[in-house]
Amino acid sequence: MDEHKAGDKPVGPVRDVPVDWEALEDAFENNAPEVHSYLHLTTGEVLRVVDGVADPQMHVRIASDTNYQRIDPVSSREQYRWMERFIPLVENAELGPKLGQAIDGKGAFRRFKDVLMSFSTERERWFTFRSERLRTFMESWLAAHAIRPTPRPVWIEPVEVLVESEPTPDVVAAPSSDIEAPKSSPGRRSRNAETLRQHLQELSESLGPRDLETVVAFAEFLKARRVARGFAHHHEHQQDRLELPLAEPPTASP
Repeated sequence: MDEHKAGDKPVGPVRDVPVDWEALEDAFENNAPEVHSYLHLTTGEVLRVVDGVADPQMHVRIASDTNYQRIDPVSSREQYRWMERFIPLVENAELGPKLGQAIDGKGAFRRFKDVLMSFSTERERWFTFRSERLRTFMESWLAAHAIRPTPRPVWIEPVEVLVESEPTPDVVAAPSSDIEAPKSSPGRRSRNAETLRQHLQELSESLGPRDLETVVAFAEFLKARRVARGFAHHHEHQQDRLELPLAEPPTASP
């Protein structure tokens, strides 16, 4: 059974929340100690606060707002168990022992992914396996906090009318009665990310020390900018009420 924490707030009546599943998946996958994520129980959006980037008082302000529920990400220990459980399921006789060696010692996650890069079929099976484990963990967490996910309304752009008629107003698509979230997105996003990381690793091997310093500085800038933009996008309409200042992204060194 996956490990699970009950969270900081007491469980009350079940609340219907239009959960942003993609943002919630990102929050559960990211267990970096400097990253703290919160689910807004009215909008279903996720607020991410990064130590060193956001206002240090932001945690206190969020904790005092009952509309926010702190998200407990999947621990490294539990994600390591997923790798352990997957290895016996591998059908390729050559791959199993390699994966067993890869997860032994520090750097296990990176070595595990590197080994799978050469085995496309088993890599796809791993993405599916991991996605299922992640979804189970998320659903367990939502249930433990009395949160019932509901469909998010989808806004449809007005269609241009080419004949004489009354203008077509903006409409909201009727939400589906099926509240189950898409199951293919985590695997697809993970595949794309792994391919890009592999390509970046290959490029870095051909760069000199000075070029590497530039690449790292720019990557840090992009990371900080993404955090700041994500915060502004999700909570601009609540800033006056919560008095949460926006974090400014750092400037990358040349």
